[in-house]
Amino acid sequence: MDIDIFVAERDARWRRLAELSGRRRLDTAEVDELVQLYRETATDLSIVHSRVPDPALRLRLSRLLSRGRAAAVGAPQVSGWSALARGVLVDFPTTVYRTWRWSVGTAVVSLGISVAMMLWLRVHPDRVRRVLPSKAIRQLVDHDFRDYYSAHPAQAFGLQVWLNNTVVSALAIFLGVTLVGTLYVLWQNTVNLGLVAGIMLGAGKGTVLFGLLLPHGMLELSAVFIASGLGLRTGWAWIAPGALPRAQSLAQAGRAAGVVAVGLMGVLLVSGTLEAFVTPSGLPTWARIGIGAVAEVAFVGYVVLLGRRGVRVGATGDLQPVEREHVLPSA
Repeated sequence: MDIDIFVAERDARWRRLAELSGRRRLDTAEVDELVQLYRETATDLSIVHSRVPDPALRLRLSRLLSRGRAAAVGAPQVSGWSALARGVLVDFPTTVYRTWRWSVGTAVVSLGISVAMMLWLRVHPDRVRRVLPSKAIRQLVDHDFRDYYSAHPAQAFGLQVWLNNTVVSALAIFLGVTLVGTLYVLWQNTVNLGLVAGIMLGAGKGTVLFGLLLPHGMLELSAVFIASGLGLRTGWAWIAPGALPRAQSLAQAGRAAGVVAVGLMGVLLVSGTLEAFVTPSGLPTWARIGIGAVAEVAFVGYVVLLGRRGVRVGATGDLQPVEREHVLPSA
């Protein structure tokens, strides 16, 4: 098929569709004309997809159809604040709640390995010396672990922690399409936790360990486990897509992962604030751990209550059907 002839025969129709799509008001005849031109252009796009290897033309017609559909049926009018409120009150908690089995399963396996490591190293502290020299172990036990939380100004430290944890969570989510990437990120976190905790327990520093780890660690680890669970679910979506086509299953899981990635930035901001201002504070250990526990219970309650309500009313955390259709118009 000659692409130049194809474009020349239809260009006037496409320009007319673009003109009508750009008008603020249309009379009845113009609306009918718009709908007819939209249908014809959708057919043209189907022909281009099947016969014409021209990405620029595909993009032009896709954009034209998007504008035409918006003009014909009306584009959804959602303010930025309304979208934000829906994300916080519906989309994020519903998505996390619907995928809780992945997150909880990830947490159980990861914490199980970490606890086994820390208990074994507590009984066999000599084995740590095969990994780290005695001087480094002593430095960690006596200074580094405690000083880490107060070596820098709280504001700068909090920002640094938030950025680091956000990157780790994003990697855990978006490397999920490979499965191996998420497992690697999760394994690194699991081993580091088990190794450091085992060293501290073996040196008799359990009070220091839990007094500095739990105030922020409960919420921080929850975010990591949610991210890892979503990452693994995304990878599983293309391995076992179920009744959906593999591409559609992966796209659906990817959109859910994107919602959670944005939401976890807020969760990690809270845990970073706790790590910067509460963990190294002069409050009693029970008070610092209590504050962390309150934050964790509040987060779990938020996800369960709002997530369960979202599931009851049919929310999925995904884009609305009309929004999904706008991704790529078709005939």
